[in-house]
Amino acid sequence: MKSGFLTLTLSLCAMLMSIAAEAQNEKRRHLGAYRDWDAFVYTYPGGKKTCHMISSPKSSQISRQGARRGDIYAMVSHRPEYGVKGEVNIIMGYPLRQGSDAVVRVDGRKRFEFFTEGSGAWAYDPKDDAAAVAAMRAGSRMVVNGSSQRGTNTTDTYSLSGFTAAYNAITAACR
Repeated sequence: MKSGFLTLTLSLCAMLMSIAAEAQNEKRRHLGAYRDWDAFVYTYPGGKKTCHMISSPKSSQISRQGARRGDIYAMVSHRPEYGVKGEVNIIMGYPLRQGSDAVVRVDGRKRFEFFTEGSGAWAYDPKDDAAAVAAMRAGSRMVVNGSSQRGTNTTDTYSLSGFTAAYNAITAACR
């Protein structure tokens, strides 16, 4: 019995070490901090790349006192292998109300509706992504409104300072 357990344990350890070695083959490089946005490139075995830029809100308002949220951030990604450029993703930090839209406003002038799933929100199509990115590049502030499954409404305000520089960095890294 001990011999079988030892063999199983050694096999599991070898498998976990193999998984860890594969994960280490992915290389993440911080391209830079651009005021309120950070940019990263991930290089995978075979030279495939994914680039992201990310920021957290400068302020958040919540309609229900004591409601808790997880991570909250906005991200823009390039995934050249899949033909994806400038995909906008907002993580709200709580499960969003099923069937609801998150509303993204840039400088109070441009308004975008993003579909929601789980705790995330995305543009409905690549044209909407491109329009949102263009507005963010020209803007100074982005406000995101969403509603949780429990009916809690939130307003997150992001600075767009450094957005264009971070976007240029991920675009250069993921050509």
